Amino acid sequence: MRLKARPFRCPILPFFRLAVTAVVASGLIATGSSAFAQTDSAVRELPPYQPRPVTPPLNAPYVLPDGSIYIVGNDGMEEMLTKFNELFTRTHPGFRFKMLFKGSSTGVGGLTAGVSAFAPMSREAWPLEVRPFRQVYGYEPTDIHIGRVGYTAPGRTRPPGIYVNAKNPLAGLTVEQVACIFTTGGGKGDLTHWSQVGLTGEWANRAIHIYGPRDDGGFATATRHAKMGGLPFTRRYEALLKDSDIVKAVAEDRYGLALVGFFDSKNLAPEVKMVPLAEQEGAPYSTASYDDVLAGKYPYAPYLHLYVNRAPGRPLDPFVKEYARLVLSREGQAIIAAQKGRAESYVPLNAKELAEELAKLE
Repeated sequence: MRLKARPFRCPILPFFRLAVTAVVASGLIATGSSAFAQTDSAVRELPPYQPRPVTPPLNAPYVLPDGSIYIVGNDGMEEMLTKFNELFTRTHPGFRFKMLFKGSSTGVGGLTAGVSAFAPMSREAWPLEVRPFRQVYGYEPTDIHIGRVGYTAPGRTRPPGIYVNAKNPLAGLTVEQVACIFTTGGGKGDLTHWSQVGLTGEWANRAIHIYGPRDDGGFATATRHAKMGGLPFTRRYEALLKDSDIVKAVAEDRYGLALVGFFDSKNLAPEVKMVPLAEQEGAPYSTASYDDVLAGKYPYAPYLHLYVNRAPGRPLDPFVKEYARLVLSREGQAIIAAQKGRAESYVPLNAKELAEELAKLE
């Protein structure tokens, strides 16, 4: 299929405790932190956190013998989770937390074993990580989005994207075009030559040489399922071991195009450039600027996740629900927004996304 080219996004607390909690929360909101004062206007316009009474779930498997709630997950989120915990203990006196952050790969494992209240992760859980949880419980973990990861700026971690040789005149691709280039059997026709994505002249009859990570149940597999309809990679797909190998291949191949995961911008060679992406035909192209990621316009910007254990048709664990409400509030999102400018480069959700995530809690 030739796609149309175009020039180139537990028990209830007593009333007194509840009143104290409300006062504490009000003071917190009124005074705010320096991070809150400096955050985006979109976050300041969100509804403030209104604490609801909840008591420590002492019999839960994720509660340690000393009464602390145990959290296992991504090490890059440790500072944010520490601030979430501090805010939660201010509004819910009596709670304590202990955390172990060894990477996103430990998150779903801790949730599966029942030792973690939830799994904080800076990427989508991979199929190989979810499989044991499904085998134990008979259903998949519930995925609550709490922010996004990565934007393009000097010294920042870029979100996953598509890269080409710097000499390539390609102005942009849609998500569907990317899927038709990297996979096969979708019924819409594979895109194999540069003319099929709008290039002319010397480029028109040249084949698209495609590179990416190995399809081993990790990033490439997750992207193939999330963004490419779960279709198999084409036989032309050349899988390489490391991101640096993938980038090097495109730097040396003027007709190359590559799928690359999280990428440190300081490692981007001048011979390689990021391809602007659009969610669909007619939508604006985006190279993952901060504002575009915040607005949800860059289609490959991953979410920050809290994976939780919730059986179908059953209410969410009261503590986990209240913690997630805090994270999805004005104050919680301000903590995420305060990460702007740091290497991990986290981005808060927009109002529409927040409404969708809050609905998952009910």
